[in-house]
Amino acid sequence: MYKQGKFTILSNEPLTADVYKMVLEGDTQYITAPGQFVNIAITGKYLRRPISVCDYDDNNLTLLYKVVGEGTKIMSAMVQGQVLDVLTGLGNGYDITKSKKPLLLGGGVGVPPLYNLAKKLIANGQRPVAVLGFNTKDEVFYEQEFKALGCDTIVATADGSYGVKGFVTDALPDDYDYFYTCGPLPMLKAVYNATDVSGQFSFEERMGCGFGACMGCSCKTKYGSKRICKDGPVLVKEEIIW
Repeated sequence: MYKQGKFTILSNEPLTADVYKMVLEGDTQYITAPGQFVNIAITGKYLRRPISVCDYDDNNLTLLYKVVGEGTKIMSAMVQGQVLDVLTGLGNGYDITKSKKPLLLGGGVGVPPLYNLAKKLIANGQRPVAVLGFNTKDEVFYEQEFKALGCDTIVATADGSYGVKGFVTDALPDDYDYFYTCGPLPMLKAVYNATDVSGQFSFEERMGCGFGACMGCSCKTKYGSKRICKDGPVLVKEEIIW
């Protein structure tokens, strides 16, 4: 169930050259699972902007987003005290009941939703290993935050300027029985091919409504067509068709 509500910006600060952290105050009760997303109305833009939930509590919502177009550029200039129209409780989110030794694999802005997932897994008695992938050292963010949760955290950079040289698939640990992943499509496909166990994939897709009405983000699976915004964004490995 999704809900439209008003959220007030508490802070909006850059983490890297183009990744920002926005903290909002408002009613988060409709966010029920890690991996869900929100849809933010942007003044002057017809479509809302879908942003994955990095973290939340009863009153606050943390979003990490990358400036990639006009909408997110407008967001980066938003200031404390500004009030936003936000749809919350969107998407199905991750199921945390599937593993004893979970592995988290995030690439770039696919990292944020894994943070709250890690918190939920740890609260559930599991100790996840997190592998965070970036292009270069200057793009790395949230490494220390994952470590502070108690995650064994590995960073990979494509150019080898920090951590393991290569992609997240070049830094896979030996001991895990299930995985959760989020990132760009080429990374997700590489994870699919490099893993022998089951897992959950969070897909990024261009969306219209964000809640399943317009069918604009439909994709084919082994069990029929699914809408990434409503039936996803999380799909299990066994249903994915590349």
